[in-house]
Amino acid sequence: MTEDAGPYPRSNLRARAVRPLDAARLEELALSYVARFATTAKGLERYCKRKLRERGWSEDEPHQPDLSALVERFVRNGYVNDEEYARVRKGGLLRRGYGARRIHATLDAAGVAGEDRGEIEDAEARLAALRLVRKRRFGPFGADGTPPGDRAVREKQIAAMIRAGHPLDSARELVDAADRKSALDWAGIQDEDW
Repeated sequence: MTEDAGPYPRSNLRARAVRPLDAARLEELALSYVARFATTAKGLERYCKRKLRERGWSEDEPHQPDLSALVERFVRNGYVNDEEYARVRKGGLLRRGYGARRIHATLDAAGVAGEDRGEIEDAEARLAALRLVRKRRFGPFGADGTPPGDRAVREKQIAAMIRAGHPLDSARELVDAADRKSALDWAGIQDEDW
């Protein structure tokens, strides 16, 4: 091996050929993206802009493909649906125990407009808070079945619930619940085995 070849043989140094990105190729990439990932119109637009930047296009190029027309066509054809995305994403986050603030922040980051989000009902929010408390073994769902006696532990549990997007009063109510039955009653659950 020669000194100028570096540590690897020349056969491994081949550069991958980059296909030029025109409107047809951008549409292929976008179609592949929406086929693999659930996304919003804003998310698809971000993806297409990133692909254009990677191929050396600048924002002021005169012959740049029309992204707004591409995204609009995908929305019109049903490949991208912000309302459906919001419904599915919201349901998944509620099942994982996240609160309304955290869900709205996630939908904001995805680019979902306010009218496409849908409302989070009080019963859904309470059930999500209960799921989080059970999953994390907070309050009466802890090892001994009673609220934490230590103030520091109690504050950490409440802080974790607030970070998950639940209101302070809901966090306090569940962490300070006297027993599991009172926590279930607060959430509107009648089944003790829940």
